[in-house]
Amino acid sequence: MSVAFVPERLRGKTEVNQETLQRLLEENDQLIRCIVEYQSKGRATDCVQYQHILHRNLIYLATIADATPPSTQKTTE
Repeated sequence: MSVAFVPERLRGKTEVNQETLQRLLEENDQLIRCIVEYQSKGRATDCVQYQHILHRNLIYLATIADATPPSTQKTTE
């Protein structure tokens, strides 16, 4: 199950840390690899569930990024 999935009763009570974000990024990497593999084998319908999880993870990451104050965001400059 995706690390981005948090039951309704726990939402807003969990602190997001660097380890959680890293695991989520690694999970997204694996999801993309699975999606590409299924598509290359002509099994596009089989990868829909992974696309949904990836989409949910990306929305979750975007929400965290939007909620993070600019002074705490790391830049690559």
